[in-house]
Amino acid sequence: MLLYLVQHAEAKREEEDPARGLTERGLRDIRKIAAHARKLNIKISHIFHSGKTRALQTAQVLGEHLKPGEGIYEVDGLAPLEDPQVWVERIAQLKEDVMLVGHLPHLGKFASALLCGDKEKNIVDFKTAGIVCLKRFEDARWAMEWMIVPEIVA
Repeated sequence: MLLYLVQHAEAKREEEDPARGLTERGLRDIRKIAAHARKLNIKISHIFHSGKTRALQTAQVLGEHLKPGEGIYEVDGLAPLEDPQVWVERIAQLKEDVMLVGHLPHLGKFASALLCGDKEKNIVDFKTAGIVCLKRFEDARWAMEWMIVPEIVA
């Protein structure tokens, strides 16, 4: 199983936009990343997002390019301060490749929980609009496969 973790693209400051939609740069970055991901032939069944505007908009752009077989869904447990254990348990039940669009510090804690069993280690340095690909092996062990960020995509 492949798991794609995405930190939402750059969002407006709350003073500028209380809903915190994406900035123009954020939209450019996630479009660039999504187009690159399409070229990588990423196949996913679902894109799950937190429901916050910045995550929803990021998920929508990714969905336009990646065409997840089962669609895009708002789910609980992906908000910035949520306990990552919720998704550690959920992901253990999934067999198909999926993408989660969320926030820091949640994504960092979730990735660390999967990779080393300690959510406080902060192993992965997430970047806005970046995709981190994790792979689950037959023995339920996880490893990081790759990471792409807007700065390295042409």
